[in-house]
Order: sequence, then structure tokens, then C-alpha cells
Amino acid sequence: MALLVASIASLFVGVLDVNLAGLLSGDFQQLEIFVISRLPRLLAILCTGVGMSVAGLIMQQLCRNKFVSPSTGATISSAQLGILLALLFWPTSSLWGRALFAFATAILGTWIFVYFIQRIQFKDVVMVPLVGIMFGNIIGGITSYLAFKYEMNQALSTWLVGHFSMVIKGRYELVYLVVPLVILAFIFAGYFNIVGMGQDFSRNLGVNYNLVLFLGLSIAAMITASVVVIVGSISYIGLIVPNVVAMFKGDNIKGTLVDTALFGALFVLVCDIISRMVIAPYELPIELVVGIVGSIIFVGMLFRRLNGPRSKRARLSAGGTGCSASADSALKEEAV
Repeated sequence: MALLVASIASLFVGVLDVNLAGLLSGDFQQLEIFVISRLPRLLAILCTGVGMSVAGLIMQQLCRNKFVSPSTGATISSAQLGILLALLFWPTSSLWGRALFAFATAILGTWIFVYFIQRIQFKDVVMVPLVGIMFGNIIGGITSYLAFKYEMNQALSTWLVGHFSMVIKGRYELVYLVVPLVILAFIFAGYFNIVGMGQDFSRNLGVNYNLVLFLGLSIAAMITASVVVIVGSISYIGLIVPNVVAMFKGDNIKGTLVDTALFGALFVLVCDIISRMVIAPYELPIELVVGIVGSIIFVGMLFRRLNGPRSKRARLSAGGTGCSASADSALKEEAV
């Protein structure tokens, strides 16, 4: 219901005045704005929120780490490198041509990242995303070097910061590719769950671990590349949304996929409405608003998780010495 209300509100927020009375009365100018700009923008926002959230959930499940996402797994950086290569070697390419380059580099970069973390013998929960961030910085450095060398900085800037201001009818339809990819994620959700349990567990159940792993990573990479080609780089969505949903729904990807997709769409939609209203009639990049709101949510999640064990220990301590045995038992259980 919240997503439906926000979607309707989004159609009537913007610099130019569009209202329900004008649309029903057949005002040509308002109808043109609605069909060419407002409706395509809403559809692009929904596809972006759903796609990036599902991509983050898949990567977290397959990598067995809650801090892995397209932004911390070098997927976004790899897609940006692919777009630059398309601009260099195929200057007259259409959006679909640039998307092909972005698909190839995003998939390759994500596979290399997972190959690296599989070679780490002792995986700390923070070590895995740090490897991804460092690897992403290396790819970003290569992209910046090529952009400076061939004077492509201005051309590349469109894809470095995410925004929906350029989304209009005729140049956003590529983002619809997110829909079949998300459907594939729903179909293979059970296999992703099994692979997330580990290689030995998958082998015991007769599941081809490597095949499902690469399939899931390829789906996540292609979703990310589709969004980056149309909208640009938007961080935090694939990191924040799956973690927020997991706090209430658990870690079963099959049971949380729908909630993750819907909440991701709502999250991006609300951030986009904020970006259009906060300095109206101007507009902030969606990357900036998502970064601020996402950071606040992430810090709140950390405080909640940190305060949870402390409050539990305080309640156990308040029971007095007569409850010391049960308190110790409960604390040991919590630690396990």
C-alpha cells in the first residue's frame, strides 16, 4: 500500500505542474509530460529499486556475507569500465551496444571478485567486502586513467552519479531487462539457498555448486549493468535493503525475495521524491539522497544490533543472584 501511494504521488511531483484534473480534462501539455517523462521515470525507479535490491540479496546469499553488494563487490565499477570501453571502441553505439560491454565487464569483474574471496582461507566478515572495495577501486582507477588519457571524462560523468532526470520515453526501455532477470532469480531462489549453505552441503544435495554460483552472480551482474547504463551508479540499495528485510523476515532468500523487491522499490521511490522536493525546482542526484538515507539506516541497524546483547545482559543481571545459573546459560546460548 505504501508503494502504491508513493507511486501515485511520484507521478505528480516535478518542476512542471501535472495534476489529475488536467489529465482528465485532456490537457495536451500535461498528457505529454505524463507519458514522455513522469510515467517512464516511475517505471525506471521501480525497476531500479527491485533490481538492485534483488541483486544485492543474491550476492549476499551466494557469498555468505551480509556486507557484499554490487557496490562492495566491484560490480558497479566493472559496469562503468564496460561503458567507457564502449565509448572508446564503439563511439556510435546505441544504449544496447553499451549495455553489451557493461554486461561483459560486470559479469567478469564479479566472477574475479568471487574467485579472490574463495582463495581467502580465513574469511572475516569484514575482510570480504574490503577485498571487493579494494578491487573496485583498482577498476575505478583504470577507468579514470583511460578517461583522462582519451579525454572522455565528460562523456563518462553521466554514468558515475546516478540520477533519473534524463529518463524519458525512448531511452530508458533497457531497464525493463531487469524484469526477466528478477523472474529468473525467483525461479532459482531455492538453489541459491542451497549454494549459500556451502559447497559440501550443495554436493550432498546433488546441486552443481559452481554452475548455480556463476548463474546467480551473472544474474546479479546483468541486473546491475542494466541499471547503470540507464540511471548511473547508485550505491547502498543492494546493501541496505536486504539487511533491513532480513531483520524482520530472516535469511531465507526464497521467503524474503518478494519483500526485498517491494521494499527496494519503495526505498528508491521515496528517495527520488525527496531529491525532487528538497531544493525544488532543482533536483538532487538520487545517488546523493540514497547515500545519506542509506547511511542513516545502516548506522541505525548497527546501533540496534549492538544494543540488543547489552539490553539482554542488563535484563539477565537484574534477576539477582538467584538467577545466575539461568543467566549464564542464556548468555552462553546468545554467544553461540
